[in-house]
Formats: sequence, structure tokens, C-alpha cells
Amino acid sequence: MDIILLERVEKLGAIGDVVTVKDGYARNFLLPNKKALRANEANRKVFEANRAKIESDNASRRDEAQNASGSVEGKQIVLIRAASQTGQLYGSVSVKDIVDGLIAQDAKVSKSMIVLERPIKTLGVFGVKVVLHPEVTVNVQVNVARSDDEAELQKDGVNVLDQMFEAEQAEIAAEAIEAQVEAEVASDAADEAEAAANAKRREEQAAAKAAAEAAGLSAEASDDA
Repeated sequence: MDIILLERVEKLGAIGDVVTVKDGYARNFLLPNKKALRANEANRKVFEANRAKIESDNASRRDEAQNASGSVEGKQIVLIRAASQTGQLYGSVSVKDIVDGLIAQDAKVSKSMIVLERPIKTLGVFGVKVVLHPEVTVNVQVNVARSDDEAELQKDGVNVLDQMFEAEQAEIAAEAIEAQVEAEVASDAADEAEAAANAKRREEQAAAKAAAEAAGLSAEASDDA
């Protein structure tokens, strides 16, 4: 479908551009949100007749967004979430979570402004775009942690996931060393037990031999008598 853009749309064009888009994208998003008009002759005339006002209104909204951008740009919100030992969240971070976090810091944003390019499903610090106006985009950070202490570490640039992995590997190594020590102790104990058994067996054999020899001497003495 050919459409006339009423505002700048990323990857499509600027105000007044006539572009071709998929019918579904036009019908379900661009047209109902008044971001575009169908590119027919009647709408072209309407657009040209109102172009100056459309551009003026857009400039006013852009200036307002630019003025408000300072209260949003660079903000970091902290979201405390339960997660597994591998850092996977039990669930995911939603756009509403981000909006609520920003509003709590007096930022004037709405869900439609948040660009969440991929779901946030792990611990960490993530950059998120906030489109205040088609021509004004700012960046915020979403700090997802299991506790306030972890959030502070991540805020300072510490990779908690790496720490968790290193701690897990250290624990595995410690368990392996402990198992090896226990195996060596058990082996030494087995060797000592075997040595003791062999010594006892030799003692018993020597005692039996001595007893046999004594019995033999006694028999010889009786014969001589």
C-alpha cells in the first residue's frame, strides 16, 4: 500500500514522503495511529493544503520533547527480580515495569514510547530506547538484579553473572579437591589396613611356625628318653 507520512517514521521516511508498506502494517499501525494517510489523489490534496500546519505542529511537539528529554536521558531504573543461579529470571521484564520505574523518577513517558528490542530475561544492565517524539530518542538503563547490593555492583560495572559463574566454578573446584582428598585419605587408610592385616598374618604365621617347631623338639626329646 502507498501512504503519505504525517510524521517521521524510522526506516520509512519523513513528513510528506510517499512510501510503500505492507497492507497489514498500514492498516494495523500507521493509519489508525494517524502517522500516515492513504496515498490517493484526495489525500494528497488534503495533505498539501495542511502541510504547513502539520509541519508546524510537529515542530512544536519536537521542541517539547527535546525540552523534556533531559529529565529522561541517562536515567537508570532498578528492578529487583528472583533469578536462578545461572542468572535467568523467573519471568521477564515488561514495558510496564520500565514505564513504572521511570515515572517513579518523575519522567513523563508512556508505554508506546518504550522500544524493547528483545525481552529482558536475565540479570544485568540493559540499554533501552525511549522515543519521546519521532525525531527525539533518548536512552535509559534497566538494572535487573536479585538485590539492592547486586544492583549497586552492576551500577559500578561489575558483571554479576560472571561473578556467579566464577563462584560456581570455584565451588565445583573446591568440591573436586575435597573429593580427591577424601579419596586419598580413604586409599591411605585402606593401605594401612592392608599393611596391618599383612603384619598380623605374618605374626600369626611366625607364631604357628614357632609352635610347630616347639612341638617337633618336644617329640624328639621324648624319643631320646
